[in-house]
Amino acid sequence: MARAQLNLADHLVRLESETDFAGWRDAARQLATNDIPPEDAAWQVDPGADQGGSGLPDCPPGVRLAVPREFVERAETIICHCDPERFGFLYRLLWRLRSEPKLLSIASDPDIRRLEAMEKAVGRDIHKMQAFVRFRKIGEGADERYVAWFEPEHFIVERNADFFVRRFTGMRWTILTPHASADWDGERLAIGPGASKRDAPAEDDTEALWRTYFENIFNPARLKVKAMQKEMPKKYWRNLPEASLIPGLIAGADRATSAMIARMPTTPAPHHAKVQAKHWPKPDDGDETETADTIPELRNLAKGCHRCRLWRDATQTVFGEGPENADVIFVGEQPGDQEDLAGKPFVGPAGKVFDGILEEAEIDRRKVYVTNAVKHFKFEPRGKRRIHSKPNAGEIQTCRWWLDKELDLIKPKLVVALGATAAQSLLGKAVPITRMRGDVVERDDGLRVFLTIHPSFILRIREQEEKEAERERFLQDMRKVKQLMAA
Repeated sequence: MARAQLNLADHLVRLESETDFAGWRDAARQLATNDIPPEDAAWQVDPGADQGGSGLPDCPPGVRLAVPREFVERAETIICHCDPERFGFLYRLLWRLRSEPKLLSIASDPDIRRLEAMEKAVGRDIHKMQAFVRFRKIGEGADERYVAWFEPEHFIVERNADFFVRRFTGMRWTILTPHASADWDGERLAIGPGASKRDAPAEDDTEALWRTYFENIFNPARLKVKAMQKEMPKKYWRNLPEASLIPGLIAGADRATSAMIARMPTTPAPHHAKVQAKHWPKPDDGDETETADTIPELRNLAKGCHRCRLWRDATQTVFGEGPENADVIFVGEQPGDQEDLAGKPFVGPAGKVFDGILEEAEIDRRKVYVTNAVKHFKFEPRGKRRIHSKPNAGEIQTCRWWLDKELDLIKPKLVVALGATAAQSLLGKAVPITRMRGDVVERDDGLRVFLTIHPSFILRIREQEEKEAERERFLQDMRKVKQLMAA
């Protein structure tokens, strides 16, 4: 029995539901094989209409309608979009594909751009539903089940229901939305009519536990308000138990971050003396002017570096890390407290910011080399804390010997100077980072140096809005680096 009905007078196709893809497909096939153009067909969702029979003529004998499988799959997604014109839009694409078989690969075509935008919108809505559905328990014992209320933008409940069956197979649940409902009794999935929020149960005890959990896993040091609101738009907050905590957590983020930093172990570890003795041989035990043909050999030489006095208080040399064939080298200022203790570059708070932004910029840190202009931690003791102290020009110049050796062995296409100290070491003079940020300076030896800030600068900004803006600027810098890497 046909699922769509056509009024031959005005070519009106009536569909059983908002997601009646089978009905749309049957009607579209009959329309197209009878050469009825898109402008002569209208589409309507009319669940109450008589669906018995079809006014469309049968497909003419010997006439086949061949469309790419890709179109069929994408059309099934677009049917879930809330745009009331989607049925006619899809039929127009089908009509065009008859004479333009490569249409789906033409990214500049307005219809294809619209198709892609609708696909993304449905995909985002499916993802949000999977992320933000919160079940509430009702009943006890044999009557126990879980009910959730969700408000999707598009008609995605039926398409998304299998995900929840797989995820929550062992419990009985119902998801209510304004458009449709999904019910799983442990054995059978049923899709029913929409509901209202009044049909959903009130708050239960599990929501208090969820809020406690959310509050304890919240990391103020990694807070990015704009990114959070992009992933968790405010329109979903009213149905999330943890959302009531968000304004307060955001407001107290700076204070909580300061408290976290204060609790961090900033004094040398108890084994500091043993580590220092292991890594610092006597001054006459080694000669850092020996030749090294590989980065591991150079790193081993650097363990006994006494070129300046900074080695006396440092725990160990913090040498560069990364592949010896890296196309890009990131150069920071010097190790911090955490790097000094770990013996690895960029593992402290600034390193976490750096890693996160590299990931967003789609730069694989495993494929880049990361080092510092100065290889020892310079600090001032302040009580039990060790406070970072900026290297002076003499220390930068002395330690440049090691950086030059790293550049000679790796031979990168690009070097990124993270901050003024790195730029001074690489270029041999002080440069105004604020004014030259984003510039590429070519050295006399042909090496390109990209200038930007050090990620620790972002951590020092107190105003949240200003901090987010600076982080976004640094992200854009890293995206430029990504482009330069490919050049």
